[in-house]
Amino acid sequence: MASMRNARLMREIKNLETTPPWGITCNKDKEESFNVLHIKMLGPRGSPYERGMFDLIINVPERYPFEPPQVKFVTPVYHPNIDKGGRICMNMLKMPPKGSWLPTITIETLIISIQSLLANPNPDDPLMMDLAMEYKNDTEKFMENARKHTDKYAV
Repeated sequence: MASMRNARLMREIKNLETTPPWGITCNKDKEESFNVLHIKMLGPRGSPYERGMFDLIINVPERYPFEPPQVKFVTPVYHPNIDKGGRICMNMLKMPPKGSWLPTITIETLIISIQSLLANPNPDDPLMMDLAMEYKNDTEKFMENARKHTDKYAV
């Protein structure tokens, strides 16, 4: 079981290194084999995060791909679906029936989805209620605050 997991992870990480998606780089901890991945991700173009470079840590569970990885932002992010501890609220990171994790989802797909979530917040499933309200009620103010926050923490 562990060897299947590691073979799949090796393949996924190799793909990320050889043909990385736009704005994404992946490094694994040498000591920690495939349990911890370090991601650097550019903010999506056209979003208030576009000038930012964000660090994420992915903890890959023993039961991967049958269980979703735990992904956290190390870089502070001003976003309704990301809390101050860097935790991300996204269906793809949760097991069914509450979430939509499937064993066919790859680390790459997951990172691209998180990058897309940055550009497209889901204020109806927030971790940060005040930011969700701001996003819903005054999008311009939210965008400005997100841009300032990105310039301060993610450049």
